[in-house]
Amino acid sequence: MHETLLSFFGVNVTGWKLVGYAGILMFTSRWFVQLWYSKRAGHSVMPRLFWVMSIAGSLLCLLYFTFGKNDSVGIISYVFPMCVAGYNLSLDLRHSKRKSKDR
Repeated sequence: MHETLLSFFGVNVTGWKLVGYAGILMFTSRWFVQLWYSKRAGHSVMPRLFWVMSIAGSLLCLLYFTFGKNDSVGIISYVFPMCVAGYNLSLDLRHSKRKSKDR
């Protein structure tokens, strides 16, 4: 995973960098999902997909910073958001389960 897969403009791309790129793309694109859902609803909305994308993006970035870079700053910067997203996802799932029982 540390071998260079391709190189362009002086940037060597490894398997771990692809994991990191995928993570940051997932982590960033969650905001476009949130914007789209809010625009459709006409008010601010935090869809479940936002939390799923937060966890997936954080996990991919954590893998990159742990195994690809061995960078503690990067690790710390994605652990907390992943925990918060996991907590919010669990609240959302619990709330929707409770709401479906009330019907």
